[in-house]
Amino acid sequence: MVDGSSGPRGQRFEILLVDDDQVLVDLLAFIVEQAGFIPLVATEPAGAIELFEKEDPVVAVVDLNLRPWDGFELLAELRRRSPALPIIVLTARNSEDDKVRALDMGADDYVVKPFGHRELLARIRAHARRARGDQVHTPPILEVGSFRLDPGERTLYLDGVPTHLTGTEFRLLQYLMRHSDSVVPTAALARHVWGFNDAPARDVVRVTVHRLRRKLGDDGERQRFIHTVPGVGLRLRSG
Repeated sequence: MVDGSSGPRGQRFEILLVDDDQVLVDLLAFIVEQAGFIPLVATEPAGAIELFEKEDPVVAVVDLNLRPWDGFELLAELRRRSPALPIIVLTARNSEDDKVRALDMGADDYVVKPFGHRELLARIRAHARRARGDQVHTPPILEVGSFRLDPGERTLYLDGVPTHLTGTEFRLLQYLMRHSDSVVPTAALARHVWGFNDAPARDVVRVTVHRLRRKLGDDGERQRFIHTVPGVGLRLRSG
């Protein structure tokens, strides 16, 4: 298959689905199974962690309204156990604070309910392709100015000091480094890193850039490394 639901040898990818609404999680399982994936279903965090440890999900889809501990705690635990696992938050919570908090804690994408089935499935496929592609094809170490980006370790060395990056932070910085000193349109970043150029993807770009700047020691006002070009996009300075 070439739709992103299976690997090079035809093995079907597993998708971890976590929602306390049994009807909805069953619907999600039906949607991903029809698309060729294997659904791993959990309605509470402990069950999700157990499935994650026993199986090999390529993407996780997580609701924030869970019990006995909420989706933020599950998100943090999944990210702690797997820095590379793509995590899509699927929730009815649409506040800016919730989006920023989820993305700050390591979510790779944020989809608000009610959602379009095809949109969610396209996002799952895009993240699955990137996750498995990163594992199969490790690009060479990239060096620009004081930055040294090691794909094997998913680590940035800034003036020799290591900083670990999430999957989306890594891909965003890698793309900027490959186009250093050029203005990269926000739309191009969204398409390359998330596979989409829609409002939710642009929101994720904005929050991820903010988080990446914090890790680089940029205060957002001085902008030593990643510069915003208003109305256009971003530019990474090589020196």
